[in-house]
Amino acid sequence: MSGTSCEQHGDGNDTALPAALGLGLLAVGGWVLTTARPWQKPGSPLTLGLGWTVSGALLLAGLGLLTRCVRTVHAAPDGPREPADG
Repeated sequence: MSGTSCEQHGDGNDTALPAALGLGLLAVGGWVLTTARPWQKPGSPLTLGLGWTVSGALLLAGLGLLTRCVRTVHAAPDGPREPADG
């Protein structure tokens, strides 16, 4: 391919590991949520609450990591800004 990759630019933007961790947390959170399946079997309120809490925490943490990575990658570069014409 003719395009240059981020590694060739050497911009020091290391978002691959946090993005992979975020995707992993989303996957594990979804797995915990589907494993608990409170809609198919009645269970102890403590067990159901713990499962929902763990799943929700994992899903929110994964989403937060992915959001931070996307914002980092798509952030406007710091540099001189031209004044806007009115």
